[in-house]
Amino acid sequence: MDSNLKWYIIHTYSGYENKVKSALEERIKQYHAEDKFETILVPTEKVMEMVKGEKKTTSRKFYPGYILIKMAMNDETWHIVKNTPKVTGFVGGKNQPASVPEEDAQRILGQMAEGTLRPKPKMQLEVGDNVRVVEGPFTNFNGVVDEVKPDKGKVRVLISIFGRSTPVELEFFQVAKI
Repeated sequence: MDSNLKWYIIHTYSGYENKVKSALEERIKQYHAEDKFETILVPTEKVMEMVKGEKKTTSRKFYPGYILIKMAMNDETWHIVKNTPKVTGFVGGKNQPASVPEEDAQRILGQMAEGTLRPKPKMQLEVGDNVRVVEGPFTNFNGVVDEVKPDKGKVRVLISIFGRSTPVELEFFQVAKI
Protein backbone atom coordinates (compact mmCIF):
# COMPACT_ATOMS: atom_id res chain seq x y z
CA MET A 1 0.00 0.00 0.00
CA ASP A 2 1.06 3.55 -0.74
CA SER A 3 2.12 5.51 2.36
CA ASN A 4 0.52 8.84 1.35
CA LEU A 5 -3.08 7.63 1.35
CA LYS A 6 -5.54 10.31 2.42
CA TRP A 7 -9.31 10.56 2.73
CA TYR A 8 -11.23 12.52 0.09
CA ILE A 9 -14.91 13.14 -0.54
CA ILE A 10 -16.40 12.45 -3.95
CA HIS A 11 -19.65 14.08 -5.07
CA THR A 12 -21.98 11.75 -6.98
CA TYR A 13 -25.49 11.82 -8.36
CA SER A 14 -27.80 11.36 -5.38
CA GLY A 15 -29.16 7.82 -5.19
CA TYR A 16 -26.26 6.37 -7.22
CA GLU A 17 -23.69 6.13 -4.40
CA ASN A 18 -23.57 2.32 -4.32
CA LYS A 19 -23.45 2.06 -8.13
CA VAL A 20 -20.60 4.58 -8.21
CA LYS A 21 -18.76 2.58 -5.53
CA SER A 22 -19.07 -0.61 -7.63
CA ALA A 23 -18.06 1.19 -10.83
CA LEU A 24 -15.04 2.72 -9.08
CA GLU A 25 -13.93 -0.68 -7.77
CA GLU A 26 -14.15 -2.07 -11.33
CA ARG A 27 -12.21 0.87 -12.80
CA ILE A 28 -9.48 0.49 -10.16
CA LYS A 29 -9.05 -3.19 -11.11
CA GLN A 30 -9.16 -2.33 -14.81
CA TYR A 31 -6.32 0.20 -14.42
CA HIS A 32 -4.35 -2.07 -12.01
CA ALA A 33 -4.30 0.72 -9.42
CA GLU A 34 -5.31 -1.33 -6.36
CA ASP A 35 -2.18 -0.20 -4.50
CA LYS A 36 -3.26 3.47 -4.74
CA PHE A 37 -6.74 2.97 -3.28
CA GLU A 38 -7.53 1.55 0.14
CA THR A 39 -11.17 2.15 1.08
CA ILE A 40 -14.31 3.32 -0.68
CA LEU A 41 -17.20 4.05 1.70
CA VAL A 42 -20.81 5.08 1.34
CA PRO A 43 -21.41 6.46 4.86
CA THR A 44 -24.60 4.82 6.14
CA GLU A 45 -26.25 4.04 9.45
CA LYS A 46 -28.89 1.51 10.45
CA VAL A 47 -32.30 2.92 11.37
CA MET A 48 -35.23 1.08 12.92
CA GLU A 49 -38.82 1.71 11.84
CA MET A 50 -42.23 0.09 12.04
CA VAL A 51 -43.57 -1.15 8.69
CA LYS A 52 -46.99 -2.83 8.69
CA GLY A 53 -46.66 -3.73 12.36
CA GLU A 54 -43.17 -5.22 12.03
CA LYS A 55 -39.81 -3.87 13.15
CA LYS A 56 -37.59 -3.28 10.14
CA THR A 57 -33.97 -2.18 10.12
CA THR A 58 -32.92 -0.26 7.03
CA SER A 59 -29.86 1.69 5.95
CA ARG A 60 -29.89 5.45 5.68
CA LYS A 61 -27.11 7.49 4.10
CA PHE A 62 -25.47 10.15 6.32
CA TYR A 63 -24.48 12.24 3.34
CA PRO A 64 -26.64 11.48 0.28
CA GLY A 65 -24.69 12.19 -2.89
CA TYR A 66 -21.26 11.75 -1.29
CA ILE A 67 -18.72 8.93 -0.99
CA LEU A 68 -15.64 8.79 1.22
CA ILE A 69 -12.50 7.37 -0.40
CA LYS A 70 -9.01 6.73 0.96
CA MET A 71 -6.50 7.02 -1.85
CA ALA A 72 -3.15 8.39 -2.99
CA MET A 73 -3.90 11.51 -5.02
CA ASN A 74 -2.05 11.93 -8.32
CA ASP A 75 -3.04 12.64 -11.93
CA GLU A 76 -3.75 8.98 -12.71
CA THR A 77 -5.95 8.32 -9.63
CA TRP A 78 -7.71 11.69 -10.04
CA HIS A 79 -8.69 10.73 -13.60
CA ILE A 80 -9.78 7.21 -12.59
CA VAL A 81 -12.22 8.70 -10.06
CA LYS A 82 -13.27 11.80 -12.02
CA ASN A 83 -14.09 9.82 -15.21
CA THR A 84 -16.25 7.26 -13.39
CA PRO A 85 -19.90 7.50 -14.55
CA LYS A 86 -22.20 9.46 -12.18
CA VAL A 87 -19.24 11.16 -10.40
CA THR A 88 -19.50 14.94 -10.55
CA GLY A 89 -16.13 15.57 -8.90
CA PHE A 90 -14.16 15.88 -5.70
CA VAL A 91 -15.22 18.17 -2.88
CA GLY A 92 -12.82 21.00 -2.11
CA GLY A 93 -11.19 22.11 -5.34
CA LYS A 94 -11.51 21.74 -9.07
CA ASN A 95 -8.05 20.34 -9.82
CA GLN A 96 -6.47 19.86 -6.39
CA PRO A 97 -9.11 18.61 -3.92
CA ALA A 98 -8.54 19.05 -0.20
CA SER A 99 -8.14 15.91 1.86
CA VAL A 100 -10.36 15.20 4.85
CA PRO A 101 -8.50 15.20 8.19
CA GLU A 102 -7.99 11.66 9.57
CA GLU A 103 -9.90 12.47 12.79
CA ASP A 104 -12.99 13.53 10.78
CA ALA A 105 -12.87 10.32 8.75
CA GLN A 106 -12.52 8.28 11.97
CA ARG A 107 -15.52 10.10 13.46
CA ILE A 108 -17.63 9.11 10.44
CA LEU A 109 -16.38 5.51 10.69
CA GLY A 110 -17.28 5.52 14.40
CA GLN A 111 -20.75 6.86 13.60
CA MET A 112 -21.23 4.02 11.10
CA ALA A 113 -20.07 1.38 13.61
CA GLU A 114 -22.34 2.79 16.33
CA GLY A 115 -25.34 2.74 13.97
CA THR A 116 -24.63 -0.93 13.19
CA LEU A 117 -24.48 -1.89 16.86
CA ARG A 118 -27.46 0.21 17.96
CA PRO A 119 -29.86 1.13 15.15
CA LYS A 120 -31.32 4.60 15.58
CA PRO A 121 -35.04 5.29 15.38
CA LYS A 122 -36.17 6.74 12.08
CA MET A 123 -38.14 9.55 13.73
CA GLN A 124 -36.94 12.01 16.34
CA LEU A 125 -39.16 12.59 19.38
CA GLU A 126 -39.16 15.53 21.77
CA VAL A 127 -40.86 16.21 25.10
CA GLY A 128 -44.39 17.45 24.45
CA ASP A 129 -44.90 15.59 21.14
CA ASN A 130 -48.29 13.94 20.69
CA VAL A 131 -47.88 10.26 19.81
CA ARG A 132 -49.98 7.17 19.13
CA VAL A 133 -48.85 3.79 20.44
CA VAL A 134 -48.55 1.43 17.45
CA GLU A 135 -47.34 -1.74 19.18
CA GLY A 136 -47.68 -3.47 22.53
CA PRO A 137 -50.43 -3.66 25.15
CA PHE A 138 -51.31 0.05 24.72
CA THR A 139 -51.78 -0.11 20.92
CA ASN A 140 -53.99 2.72 19.57
CA PHE A 141 -53.74 4.77 22.78
CA ASN A 142 -52.69 8.39 22.35
CA GLY A 143 -50.31 10.15 24.69
CA VAL A 144 -47.80 12.93 25.21
CA VAL A 145 -44.04 12.38 25.35
CA ASP A 146 -42.86 13.08 28.92
CA GLU A 147 -39.21 12.02 28.63
CA VAL A 148 -36.88 10.89 25.83
CA LYS A 149 -34.00 8.46 26.53
CA PRO A 150 -32.09 8.26 23.21
CA ASP A 151 -29.19 6.29 24.74
CA LYS A 152 -31.63 3.49 25.73
CA GLY A 153 -33.88 3.87 22.68
CA LYS A 154 -36.86 4.45 24.96
CA VAL A 155 -39.44 7.14 25.54
CA ARG A 156 -41.79 7.76 28.51
CA VAL A 157 -45.30 8.61 27.36
CA LEU A 158 -48.17 9.88 29.51
CA ILE A 159 -51.22 7.87 28.43
CA SER A 160 -54.72 8.64 29.70
CA ILE A 161 -56.12 5.43 31.21
CA PHE A 162 -59.51 5.67 32.95
CA GLY A 163 -59.17 9.46 32.96
CA ARG A 164 -55.76 9.50 34.66
CA SER A 165 -52.38 10.21 33.10
CA THR A 166 -50.22 7.13 33.46
CA PRO A 167 -46.51 7.13 32.54
CA VAL A 168 -45.58 4.21 30.27
CA GLU A 169 -42.04 3.47 29.06
CA LEU A 170 -41.95 2.34 25.43
CA GLU A 171 -39.39 1.66 22.72
CA PHE A 172 -39.05 4.35 20.02
CA PHE A 173 -40.47 2.05 17.37
CA GLN A 174 -43.62 1.41 19.46
CA VAL A 175 -44.88 4.97 18.95
CA ALA A 176 -45.64 7.22 16.00
CA LYS A 177 -46.00 11.01 15.94
CA ILE A 178 -49.53 12.23 15.35
